[in-house]
Amino acid sequence: MKQVRFRDPAGAVRTGEWDDGTVRFGGREYDQSAVEILPPCEPTKIVCIGRNYADHAAEMDSDVPDRPLLFLKPPNAVSSHGSEVTLPAGKDRLDFEAELGVVIDEQCRHVDEADAMDVVRGFTCVNDLSNRDDQRQETNWVRGKAFDGAAPIGPVIAPAEDVPADASVRSYCNGEVRQDGTRDQMIFSVPELVAEITQYMTLEPGDVIATGTPEGVGKLEDGDEVVVEVEGVGRLEHTVEIPSA
Repeated sequence: MKQVRFRDPAGAVRTGEWDDGTVRFGGREYDQSAVEILPPCEPTKIVCIGRNYADHAAEMDSDVPDRPLLFLKPPNAVSSHGSEVTLPAGKDRLDFEAELGVVIDEQCRHVDEADAMDVVRGFTCVNDLSNRDDQRQETNWVRGKAFDGAAPIGPVIAPAEDVPADASVRSYCNGEVRQDGTRDQMIFSVPELVAEITQYMTLEPGDVIATGTPEGVGKLEDGDEVVVEVEGVGRLEHTVEIPSA
């Protein structure tokens, strides 16, 4: 069962089931167009993994790290399926990055790799929107990665067992395939990431790990339509607005 958070026609926030665009809750069915799809969880933080695909590291002219490269996106970065994300104005390079997202199910710290999947609620789609202009000028990547709306997430949380070990991770921009990788190309696996992150910080229910992006990231233009597709999860769709400087 895929889980979806939505606002029903009466304005109430609900958590229901998603089945090919039909939303079910409390014995009622809604077409997804009749409700507002919300981010599938409310993270206290998004822990992002840099350069977790060797081909992406190469296209960024960067080395593959010898341990997971971690950075954070705060709650203000979360945006939803179907949203229009306003990107920073006056930038030369604003990129999309399709990623498999891992949603945490319980408060956890010092999780062994062998037990890591026990604390995972399921998987979702993430777009790690990136402001390269500022990312290249700073070491903590706040301007580059943590701006408002910089982490579209959704539309659902799929059970981990529904997402193959070699699940495809793709992005589309204006209908054109731009990234086409697989989960098994990740340098560090989901259990390895959970174990590493929880050695340093407590993960809370609803927190998200964005596991890195395949090669093919690209520049966004005003009005672009972006899709992130993860096999077994579905398609996260949104548009972007880039204000005049």
